[in-house]
Amino acid sequence: MPEQPIIFEQKEATGGQRIGIARLNQPKSLNSLSLPMIRDLERQLDVWAKDDAIAAVWLEGAGEKAFCAGGDIVALYRSMTEGRSGPDEGVDFFTEEYALDYQIHTYPKPIVAWGNGFVMGGGVGLLAGASYRVVTEKSRVAMPEVTIGLYPDVGASWFLNHMPGHVGLFIGLTGVHLNAADACYLGMADRMIGNDHRDAVLDGLLASEELAADPHAAVNQVLRTFERESGSVMPQSAVRARRDAIQHMMDADDLASQVERITAYEGDDEWFQRAAQTAKAGSPTTMAILERQLRETRLDGLKAVFDKELNLSIRCLQKGEFAEGIRALLIDKDKNPRWRYPSLRAMDPDWVESFFEPA
Repeated sequence: MPEQPIIFEQKEATGGQRIGIARLNQPKSLNSLSLPMIRDLERQLDVWAKDDAIAAVWLEGAGEKAFCAGGDIVALYRSMTEGRSGPDEGVDFFTEEYALDYQIHTYPKPIVAWGNGFVMGGGVGLLAGASYRVVTEKSRVAMPEVTIGLYPDVGASWFLNHMPGHVGLFIGLTGVHLNAADACYLGMADRMIGNDHRDAVLDGLLASEELAADPHAAVNQVLRTFERESGSVMPQSAVRARRDAIQHMMDADDLASQVERITAYEGDDEWFQRAAQTAKAGSPTTMAILERQLRETRLDGLKAVFDKELNLSIRCLQKGEFAEGIRALLIDKDKNPRWRYPSLRAMDPDWVESFFEPA
């Protein structure tokens, strides 16, 4: 009998309370989200929200490699290219994924997300909305959509816009991997705790005398204790150390000039070298729609952001760039995507405009 793609359990806690545990259970695919997993998690969170005995929710990924490395984009590719269900399956995926993300952002009870290992794309959407976002010394957080012709979604239009200066746009253009300290510095996570403490943290929550009376205080007390014990294994923030350099690099008159400054980097900093390499190979369309999306959502609330992302994602399903990016990376694996335009300067403005027409 095949294993369940997502496992739910409840653990008895002090004071007659319980903690609901949701574990993404696809470790071979780095716990990538499928549409059935999204539906199962949304339903279970709704049940737990209404259950007075559930004091808090714990969300994690199975295995040691990943919390969640994104959505099941191979399934999305098939829906775009095989014609059996057409793009409707992709529309359903994005519609329900964003509804789940919004549900997590607005959940009435504490959700602790244990973001160990890879946290990418759709995984960031799950982590970002949790009340208590824990990252570990093994966390690698990224929005790498520029490599597949999509754009940073799952609420990224909101949280990238809340980062200092031009850092959010830079992250979206380059898909850089962020460590635990980066994630906390940029507001994508709250606590850095050593992964070896995972069992002890959960046991501490279950044993907390505060859980019944004040679950938020209980969670904070336990996480605070173990964060203090984890300092020796945590990295320094690469982004904090380079913030001034990023600002200088992004100080240009238009997006094309910004990207040219990123890709022209010739220094000896390996972090910037990797950023430059990813940007060179990335989709110019992704870059163009990302920059416009960030401008147009700069003052929006979270609900409006998800509504606009849904429209933009439906357009991405229709226009071929996203399918081509997946083909090159995961289907044919030639890593040679044939982007519609070779550069931002060669791009027809009407092409970008078409992504923002109501779907």
